[in-house]
Amino acid sequence: MKYYLNFLLFIFCFLSLSCVRSAINFQTADTLPATALQPYGRYLVNQEQNVELISSAVHFGFTFEGEECQLFATIPNFEGHNYLQYELDGVYQKRIKISGNSLEPIQIKASNAGTHTVWIYKATEAHTGAIVIQKVTGKNVKSVKKPAQPLIEFIGNSITCGAAADPSEVPCGTGVYHDQHNAYMAYGPRVARQLGSNFVLSSVSGIGIYRNWNSNEPTMPQVYGKPDFQVNNPQSWDFTTYSPQVVSIALGTNDFSNGDGKKERLPFDSARFVSNYIAFVQLVKTKYPQAQIALLSSPMINGTNRTLLQNCLTAVKRNTDALYPTAKPVALFFFESMQARGCSGHPNVEDHAILANQLVPFFKKLLP
Repeated sequence: MKYYLNFLLFIFCFLSLSCVRSAINFQTADTLPATALQPYGRYLVNQEQNVELISSAVHFGFTFEGEECQLFATIPNFEGHNYLQYELDGVYQKRIKISGNSLEPIQIKASNAGTHTVWIYKATEAHTGAIVIQKVTGKNVKSVKKPAQPLIEFIGNSITCGAAADPSEVPCGTGVYHDQHNAYMAYGPRVARQLGSNFVLSSVSGIGIYRNWNSNEPTMPQVYGKPDFQVNNPQSWDFTTYSPQVVSIALGTNDFSNGDGKKERLPFDSARFVSNYIAFVQLVKTKYPQAQIALLSSPMINGTNRTLLQNCLTAVKRNTDALYPTAKPVALFFFESMQARGCSGHPNVEDHAILANQLVPFFKKLLP
């Protein structure tokens, strides 16, 4: 009988200690709410106090201890999907597909139990839809702030987005448009990483200065002031959020486009292109009066159109410099001709590396 009572006492103590241990583990499991994150790029905090990642390559960082942490992310479209991608301890890992019907958190695993740093990036562009970040959980998880470095804002179209650049998971011609997006590997973020600068991308696939790939509007000058580049959004982007030292504008590819061959497409209007471009540069200068403006040509335009685009950009520079004689002169960069190897004639990730290598010396001279 005494042995039986001692056995029961042992079982009771074991269960009690197990419960205490579980309670302690639960109490010390850290949660980093979305509002504690410090995203870099265009984002919004919604009514549920979650962070909506909007623009291409908008990113945030955090640290955790141990071998894994959990990221809770959703998308508003129950039937759709979107993509994040991430760095772990300074090394790029992969894209992560987020399905609208998924309820499971994203598991981020490390190879050892030390302290690890993670940077999460949105792989897709604003028009793909927001990715909603709810929280991060893990041991001693803490938010990381971007270091104080010079900032480049890259304004552009699908090339700047990194669209159609990565068919490694979904081959060209299959899936949906954003299945091949890879903003992390686009030329802008590559340039910034090589130069040790911060960056934001303000880019929309198919967009132009006075007309788009297959429509007349809304063009970049019409949507630049909207947080998600949607012309009907009543909200305005707060341009005091960032103060870029350099604003890079790479538009024109879609203005030169012949469209889909179905809708009426008038010949390219160089006078309208130049006047609209000058007006857009003036708009940008009202947002960032001290920023250096840099105009980039297009690696996707060749032949006589390449020369015409370069002449147009030179005219934009000449007229803008005359309007602002005491400001820094507008900088020009003309890409070398390229036979792009990505989907639908876009640069792929290897092509973006080539573009970035061309641009690094140019931007290095422009940064403080």
